[in-house]
Amino acid sequence: MTIARKWVLGLVVVAFVLPLLKPIFPDAISDYRLFLVSTMIIASIAVLGLNLLTGFNGQFSLGHGAFYAVGAYAAAILMDQLNWPYWATIPAAAIVCFIVGYLFGLPALKLEGHYLALATFALALAVPQILKYKWLEGLTGGVQGIVLMKPEVPFGLPLSEDQWLYYFCLITMVILFWAAANMLDSRSGRAMMAIRDQNMAAETMGIDIALYKTVTFGISAAYTGIAGALSASAIAFVAPDSFNIFLSIKFLIGLVVGGIGSLAGSVIGGIFYVLVDNSAQALSQFIKNDLGLQFDLSAYTVFGILLIAIIYVMPMGVAGGLYFLWLRLKSARTVAVAPAQGAAAAASSERKN
Repeated sequence: MTIARKWVLGLVVVAFVLPLLKPIFPDAISDYRLFLVSTMIIASIAVLGLNLLTGFNGQFSLGHGAFYAVGAYAAAILMDQLNWPYWATIPAAAIVCFIVGYLFGLPALKLEGHYLALATFALALAVPQILKYKWLEGLTGGVQGIVLMKPEVPFGLPLSEDQWLYYFCLITMVILFWAAANMLDSRSGRAMMAIRDQNMAAETMGIDIALYKTVTFGISAAYTGIAGALSASAIAFVAPDSFNIFLSIKFLIGLVVGGIGSLAGSVIGGIFYVLVDNSAQALSQFIKNDLGLQFDLSAYTVFGILLIAIIYVMPMGVAGGLYFLWLRLKSARTVAVAPAQGAAAAASSERKN
């Protein structure tokens, strides 16, 4: 087992044990904070979906908020209209979003770069308006949306609703990241990255570019749709205005900050997106009340400032920056150890003589 896998396994174990420490640290591990971590997990899955498309296949998207909305509404409608259990809506939302993403990917084959970005941007603008359409109000609830019930704790487990939601989201995330890692390490994953790196060379090698691009679009949409379905269960409410264009931009910011083309970067990006979104108001109050500066900082202002700073300091994202820092420390350690080993070898040789 490599060092990276040991770290990942250790972090997963810590994540599973964390809620069990609530009786010991009730203030530090409150239900609200567990809910906040659950939203970070959901955001990480959504950013991973975008990362599969943009970071590993080279297709730029500004419309993943639309797939997030489709997944959320698919789950909400199944729970509200057909009384499906919340866990059964996850694969259903994945299938629906895969179909939508695949179908959208077919005409998008003729688009690249900023043209594809504009097409996905239009999708993100259109979906919330479609959800408000009067002929669909019986399903979508129109502007008022759909109110749901939070998932109940199964099997009589001694957990609160937020603790169970945390575990449900965490297990889903572990499965999805494991599946993504295995897919990227396979022949199909290498073909996806070959298309990203050099489109023409990949086609020359016999890779079916049209197939891989459309299927990747579908898989990416499915991942983001699963995140939307989890969000519907977690928040217990969906409404069209929750899925505006800024949601897609937040996913993209999370991806850039975390690290494009990095699985770990998807987690970092999801954590960053939720933290900034929830702490921007507190930061604005701190600047006004404690520092005496009359500035109103919206979440988007904080996003912009931090994005500029992180891109300047770590152009490859936080994950890339940490990786290069680890390489530099490793090389510095090797350089420091080499002279000591040489001196030890020389001393041993002198003793033998």
